[in-house]
Amino acid sequence: MADLYHSIDESQLRAEASSCLLTYGSKFHPNIISRAKGVYIYTASGHRILDWTSGQMSCLIGHGNPEIVEVITNHAANLDHLFSGMLSPPVISLAKRLIDLTPRGLDKTFFLSTGGESNEAAIRLAKFYTGKFEIVGLSSSWHGMVGAANGAQYHSGRAGYGPVLPGNFCLPAPNAYRSIFRHPNGSHDWRTELDYGFSLIDRQSCGSLAAVIAEPILSSAGMHPLPAGYLKALKEHCDQRGMLLICDEAQTAIGRAGDMFAFQHHDDGVIPDILTLSKTLGNGLPLSAVITSDSIARFAKENNFTFYTTHINDPIPASVGDKVLEIVVRDGLVQRSRELGKILQAGFRHLQQRYGCIGDVRGRGLMAGVEIVTDRITKEPGLELGDRIGKRMAELGLWAQLGTMQSFSGVFRIAPPITISLKELEEGLAIMEKAFSTVAGTMPLYQQDFGGRVGANL
Repeated sequence: MADLYHSIDESQLRAEASSCLLTYGSKFHPNIISRAKGVYIYTASGHRILDWTSGQMSCLIGHGNPEIVEVITNHAANLDHLFSGMLSPPVISLAKRLIDLTPRGLDKTFFLSTGGESNEAAIRLAKFYTGKFEIVGLSSSWHGMVGAANGAQYHSGRAGYGPVLPGNFCLPAPNAYRSIFRHPNGSHDWRTELDYGFSLIDRQSCGSLAAVIAEPILSSAGMHPLPAGYLKALKEHCDQRGMLLICDEAQTAIGRAGDMFAFQHHDDGVIPDILTLSKTLGNGLPLSAVITSDSIARFAKENNFTFYTTHINDPIPASVGDKVLEIVVRDGLVQRSRELGKILQAGFRHLQQRYGCIGDVRGRGLMAGVEIVTDRITKEPGLELGDRIGKRMAELGLWAQLGTMQSFSGVFRIAPPITISLKELEEGLAIMEKAFSTVAGTMPLYQQDFGGRVGANL
């Protein structure tokens, strides 16, 4: 298929963008992207960039996937959008396929557009079911830009907009690299941290605690997996207080983190009361899901729970989600993500051994964080250094987002499509190596002689 935008004037488009586009919380990338295919994006000038954020962490099975293109084309021509109370075959098929993949206790679902919308619906459902209104989030969380979801997140964007909805509290986000809660041997004491957090919430609550919402891997916080046992302890705290547990798996589900759903990773029997999906489910199209138990669904139906939107259960995005799940299961992509993730982590740890500016490497599956510091002892965030490394990587043909907000602390968030090949994975690691080796201040832990040969820095 021909490139739709092969003859555009990039400088003119940048000028027009500056004159007519409203900013929304991020600097615009300096290049105009004119094409995306597989694991690559292409600038208008023809520069090919390996996309290690899957767009906005969403293109799980790659840009322009031919099966997805066919599904969209067929449904755009035959079954596009309906009255919100109507049902269609792709919606029912997606619901059946999704519920067949979830464990018992996650039995009913409906489909919305964005992750923020699905979290809004989940919080609304939790309040409706419990009859309470207080919501607890983690201190570096991101759950969306709509009312209740935005009130339950603490990553950024709270200042300057007036009060959020009443009844929001936060727990300290578990950060094994930076937390002040430590065992005598220096390891992260997440349980004391969690218990202490709830002791403060109990003092602040007016007795109306409805739910906790948490990501199994805190992505906007800098790709921090919840410690083994954390989700189980969190559920126990919820049960003690009559609260529901909401798991936000916008980025972590459908194989991204090496399991079909990331809450299943530690196999400790924890099943959230409500699960939300988005991003990866739609492979870049606006599609999200809210999944809950039969008992909560029955209460919602009998008591007329309402979350009625224009695009609820829309056919086109549902057809895409159905195909995404089919492909992931059919092609064994969950296992593939798990195995390639081991190679990715090994590559990052190799880089960490070679460059002193890499303070920490973490993640699961094809979801990783590489934290940049100016000093490994003090762990001073290397925001400016990370920015220079990121720009150099983009010049060399690799896009990986560097978070520079406070709760990021300067972390490259990496999440390539899980259809990436081993060769493409190695290509990205080689580009990262070249970027680190050519940017000043990365603190090489080796010495390079004048002939270009690399030797150990003994």
